Amino acid sequence: MDKQAIYNLTYGVFMLSTKAGEKTNGCITNTCIQVANNPMRIAISVLNTNYTCDLIKESGVFAISLLDDQCTFETIRHFGFQSGREVDKMSGLSLPLDSQGIPYMGWHACAVISGKVVEQQDLGSHTLFIAEVVDAKLLNDHAPLAYADYQARVKPKPQEKKTDKKIVGWRCKICNYVYEGSELPEDFSCPLCGHGPDDFEPIYAEEKS
Repeated sequence: MDKQAIYNLTYGVFMLSTKAGEKTNGCITNTCIQVANNPMRIAISVLNTNYTCDLIKESGVFAISLLDDQCTFETIRHFGFQSGREVDKMSGLSLPLDSQGIPYMGWHACAVISGKVVEQQDLGSHTLFIAEVVDAKLLNDHAPLAYADYQARVKPKPQEKKTDKKIVGWRCKICNYVYEGSELPEDFSCPLCGHGPDDFEPIYAEEKS
């Protein structure tokens, strides 16, 4: 199977947030689609290792902010490149609340959709949540950010470093998972956090004296 064909599917880029009791968190996801219109329902897919996934399972509610084409990598990095188990991502941010009391993006988002989970299915690496839309509103008139545009324009390109050192493995910059081997497959996904090769850095053999 040629996974490059799958990469041609189009996606958006979203900040998915939720609240369970006094706990709030948000993460970056690229999977949200409308699946029905009477009643209006959407589906989202979330990594099972994400703290946000745990909280949605607990609360059954979420808000999904549709990031716009003005969104910066710094915003995406804040919500997508650190874990809510270790960092309070909402601390110090003045975020508006939706009708369910869930914080959502007040900047760099063109719309927000609030959902209440009606079904969920464990897909192995991810959980699929199907939710009834309880509210939705436009936030600005910018175009939504497409995942392909994020990869091509927003996400920084890895800098190639010339070195004579031998590569013995690759470390995920998101969760520190280590892949052993000199060559990281182009279609590799981290088994812990789901990130691809662009988010891995080489591990070099110790220099011999």
